[in-house]
Amino acid sequence: MVSFRGSKMRGFGTFISRPLLFLLLHFTLVQCDITDGNVEHLKREHSLMKPYQGVGSSPSSQWDFWGSTLVTSSYVRLTPDERSKQGSIWNTVPVYLKDWEMHVQYKIHGSGNKHFHGDGIAIWYTKERLNPGPVFGNQDHFVGLALFVDTFRNDLHGMDRSFPYISAMVNNGSLPYDHGKDGRNSELGGCSSEIRNKDHDTYLAIRYSKSRLTVMIDIDDKNEWKECIDIWGVHLPTGYYFGASAATGDLSDNHDIISMKMYQLMVDHTPDEDSLDWTKIEPSVSLLKSPKDNIDDHTGNFRSTPLTGWKVFLLLLCALLGIVVCGVVGAVVFQKRQERNRRFY
Repeated sequence: MVSFRGSKMRGFGTFISRPLLFLLLHFTLVQCDITDGNVEHLKREHSLMKPYQGVGSSPSSQWDFWGSTLVTSSYVRLTPDERSKQGSIWNTVPVYLKDWEMHVQYKIHGSGNKHFHGDGIAIWYTKERLNPGPVFGNQDHFVGLALFVDTFRNDLHGMDRSFPYISAMVNNGSLPYDHGKDGRNSELGGCSSEIRNKDHDTYLAIRYSKSRLTVMIDIDDKNEWKECIDIWGVHLPTGYYFGASAATGDLSDNHDIISMKMYQLMVDHTPDEDSLDWTKIEPSVSLLKSPKDNIDDHTGNFRSTPLTGWKVFLLLLCALLGIVVCGVVGAVVFQKRQERNRRFY
């Protein structure tokens, strides 16, 4: 566990010694300054903070909201604890950062007991904004990245994971979000997290850098982050919009956003990477198998691919070579012992 927030949200490396930090950065192949949480790297045009100035429908507003969303001096309530509500808030300024980190401070609470509440919050980085729909208050078949904080279990057969459940999805517009299976068909990774009805706010951080997507959570308000999702090979363009949405159905909760803080990560890119038109990149993930193969994964992460005939052959060959090597070594050791015993008699 590492601290990830400064004042309230510090960088990854705040409490890590310099040598250890150097080794961690070396082995993760991410050449960057640890700028998370530093005020000088806070991008205010993409951040939502108290007292929520710049929120509204005027041409100069940097954030716009829709539906049941209520903006107060202390929080942005996407939905009240009432049935059949939807609300969202969206940044009006497109993001042209190649490497970034978004810190979200939020709270989900309501009068429902442990099993009677719903539905959850979604954090978006998408091509389009303010398009209401069935996916936690936003459109289906979206283009971009979504992080779902799902508080209600729909799939009664998927009892291997507990709810609330946090998951990530990258979409180029071709995939639907399957509520009946809690999005498992298209999930890239996730973790369970008891975030409802806490006496304090809860936090999550989304980092995207060098094709790596990392999601960290802090549900205990201890300035310590736990890893939830870590995925390599994620390709996201620039020029998309950040937003948050929430929805209730037959069951409900208050879904509150307290802040969304965007930080620029100072990362060196190769000349080839810098020459790319990042606005033309299609959202995708370089995986060896389709996200739909994750449907029966009990861990929330990808399973290894099934053993093919060639893999079985290679495993057997390696085992046979190991046996031969062990036999040769054993024979040599036995011969040496015999020679040594003959010298003693």
